[in-house]
Amino acid sequence: MTLHMPQINPSGLRWARETAGLSLDTAARALHLGGKRQSPEDCLRQYEDGVAAPSRPLILKMAKTYHRPLLAFYLPEPPRKGERGEDFRTVPLERRAESAGPLDALVRDVYVRQRLVRTTLEDAEEAVRLPFVGSVGIDQDVATVAGLLARQLHFDLRVFRAQRSVEEAFRYLRAQVERSGVFVLLIGNLGSHHSNVGVDVFRGFALADDVAPFIVINDQDAKPAWSFTMLHELAHIWLGRTGVSAGALDQRVEKFCNDVASQLLMPDAELGQWQFDAVAVDDIAREIQTYAEQRKISRSMVAYRLLRAGRLSHTAWHTLTERFYAEWIAGKAADKKSAMGGGPSYYVVRRHHLGQALLDLVKRTLAEGILTPTKAGRVLGVRPVNVATLMENA
Repeated sequence: MTLHMPQINPSGLRWARETAGLSLDTAARALHLGGKRQSPEDCLRQYEDGVAAPSRPLILKMAKTYHRPLLAFYLPEPPRKGERGEDFRTVPLERRAESAGPLDALVRDVYVRQRLVRTTLEDAEEAVRLPFVGSVGIDQDVATVAGLLARQLHFDLRVFRAQRSVEEAFRYLRAQVERSGVFVLLIGNLGSHHSNVGVDVFRGFALADDVAPFIVINDQDAKPAWSFTMLHELAHIWLGRTGVSAGALDQRVEKFCNDVASQLLMPDAELGQWQFDAVAVDDIAREIQTYAEQRKISRSMVAYRLLRAGRLSHTAWHTLTERFYAEWIAGKAADKKSAMGGGPSYYVVRRHHLGQALLDLVKRTLAEGILTPTKAGRVLGVRPVNVATLMENA
């Protein structure tokens, strides 16, 4: 009896490339196609048109480059678009199309991890419904909702501000959020800096599951903004609204979540006591910087609160946010240059990005035999052979 290998679906090759956000030329070069007689893009076009059949090693390379399972290339029809939840962003159409592939791949990865975590909790008989998921409505008073979140988290603003740095303030707040049953991850790419997803594409993602809710913060963003983004996404979970955020001001849900997060970090009563008299943009920027640094929050959040309180015009707010963004980009480039060759190890960074709640769950269920090293690697985003090393000091 002769065994026949399944045939590759050429339309699946094109679908995988396009949904990864890659042009024909970019993908062909990433796959190292072409040669003296044929250009890279012509070579890939022949595979996608069904003129030529890719080799097994090339298919494996495509699966890795396009962030797709191998099975997807053998399906009779390309899969339908995956669930992303609601899209709360206001990204220009051209930028949205350009970033669709990497963002969809990132969201798919988060969904897979979350489902594995929920299943693990159920297998360990630790699955408990969290009553706060979907417990508030968008028409409720912002200050009331902020108060509910603060009590649930046992969040103390004085303790938050007493931390030595914005990183430590974020660490304190993250611990409070994770104790409530929410997993918080820092993810801004698909595994390497070459696939970074910019903050103009997404700042955060909330998966409002009632047993294993997830918050993803884009770690490409400025560190002073992480705490605000975490609380913004937590507000999404309390609303029961899964989706991708990018800080839009003219979207009702985003505005509500922005207001709840900023109310927690900079309450109305305190804002009203701030004697803000500057008129010139330079003077306003200096006052905002001092105010933000003292409170371990971002300058952009302070500017947003002033805008919403009617103490800053929309024009001034826009000018300041553009200025703060440009200064951050310049500072980020300088920090990257000075940090070359130094910094913490891969595993230290990875553990920080995963969060203690996820590490504790994996460590416990691995020891109990509930989670295999292969599934643990999938949850943690590392190869199975690296799981043991990652968990050593977790």
